[in-house]
Amino acid sequence: MLVSLALMVLDHRQHHLDALRSALVVVTYPLQRLAQLPVAASEWVSQAFASRERLQQAADDLHEQNLLLKARLQKLEALEAENLQLRNLLDSSIKVGERVLIGELIAMDLDPYTQRVTINKGSTSGVYEGQPVLDADAVMGQVVQVTPFSAQVLLVTDPSHAIPIQVQRNGLRSIAVGTGRTNQLELPYLPINADIREGDVLITSGLGGTFPAGYPVATVQAVSRRAGEAFPYVLAAPRAHLDRAREVLLVWTVTPLQAIRAQEEARTAGPVQPAEPPRPAVAPPPTATAGAAPPKPAPAAPKKPSGHAQQTPPKPAAPRQAPAGGRP
Repeated sequence: MLVSLALMVLDHRQHHLDALRSALVVVTYPLQRLAQLPVAASEWVSQAFASRERLQQAADDLHEQNLLLKARLQKLEALEAENLQLRNLLDSSIKVGERVLIGELIAMDLDPYTQRVTINKGSTSGVYEGQPVLDADAVMGQVVQVTPFSAQVLLVTDPSHAIPIQVQRNGLRSIAVGTGRTNQLELPYLPINADIREGDVLITSGLGGTFPAGYPVATVQAVSRRAGEAFPYVLAAPRAHLDRAREVLLVWTVTPLQAIRAQEEARTAGPVQPAEPPRPAVAPPPTATAGAAPPKPAPAAPKKPSGHAQQTPPKPAAPRQAPAGGRP
């Protein structure tokens, strides 16, 4: 008993038994693994069957979603063809679809006063500052800093971020400002009598040129009109999963200069003319050699006298000759 207490005091004060303890842990590790083997085997079997059921359920859900999306795609193709016909009738240019690139979140800013994330795409992938970023549901934010292999994205809920929006129901335009909370946006610049209500969907207006028009941003949660104030208190919930999304979409939009050029090309390009039949080859005229006299012009054809022109006097008739019989 006294020896055990002495060893415990020495180990606690001077750590003389650390090497011995490490050696004992290495020796007893196989025995620990062998003792835990039945429990680990039972957990692995249960997880394997549970994972198989989850994977089967996920596969069934994805199959249903795929069928629904295919049906919607067929409708969208028909609408796109109809839109193209209407644009041709209106003699307007075709709006080019946006190009997108899929990125993945690799880090999140730990500062509680900022809403930023880092993605694994940078300037080597064509990412640029100010580029809009979306997830599968709505707008997430925009790129604010680019490195060769990564980029920082400022989320729409950051207090320093503002995005031009409009109400999808009536086209009312405003600006949505971040509040610092991942589930809330604020619309501070609406008049007190603005036609906005709970449940209205807010979409990008396209003003400013940063975000393309028509993408969903948020849904109005609360509208409060207080007496004596010039602006209503409007809060909206972002439709993007800012706290759960792992993949993002980087969008390339058409610049105003490209749009102007496309419109000018559409105006100048007329209907396609049928190809003309090939003409027979004509030999080129002979070229004058150095020192040779230039060819003389051909004599001009005599002009016919007009009714008012002065006529020349007729020539006298030639004298008649006597016939061969001698008779005059």
